[in-house]
Amino acid sequence: MSELVRVGMADYKICRSPQKISTLGLGSCLGVVLYDESSKVCGLAHVMLPDSTHIPSQQHNRFKFMDTCLQDMYDELTGKEGISARKLKAKIAGGAKMFAQRSQNSMLNVGEQNIIMAKKMLSEWRIPITGEDTGESHGRTITFDPESCKLHIKTVGVGESYI
Repeated sequence: MSELVRVGMADYKICRSPQKISTLGLGSCLGVVLYDESSKVCGLAHVMLPDSTHIPSQQHNRFKFMDTCLQDMYDELTGKEGISARKLKAKIAGGAKMFAQRSQNSMLNVGEQNIIMAKKMLSEWRIPITGEDTGESHGRTITFDPESCKLHIKTVGVGESYI
């Protein structure tokens, strides 16, 4: 059986096959997987908020925010891990509408803002999104297998799927 690398909230980790990587409890948080099919290396980020520039303190956890966490994970994959940026692909899951059920104010929908920021950054880096299970109003747990490049999604009250 392969080793399972666990990623906590406001964190990211890198793994390689035969390891698998997982994170629990994605509500409005977004799980972003960056992977390279040929090297079987991937990173998984569990991000809480879209943008660190709205927070005055410079002493916050960089991994809590999409703009800084994804940048750090991308830099590690393309730097330390030596993966060509052209080879990277992405899968995303989470970003549920958990706290703004009755509001039309999109700023209260943190999940939607996380999805928008992730897609913006991935587009700027020209990283294609090859699978997505986002939005709606239910939590998810995800596990990525860099060997098969499949993302297993357990959705509260819905069931399981693969993308």
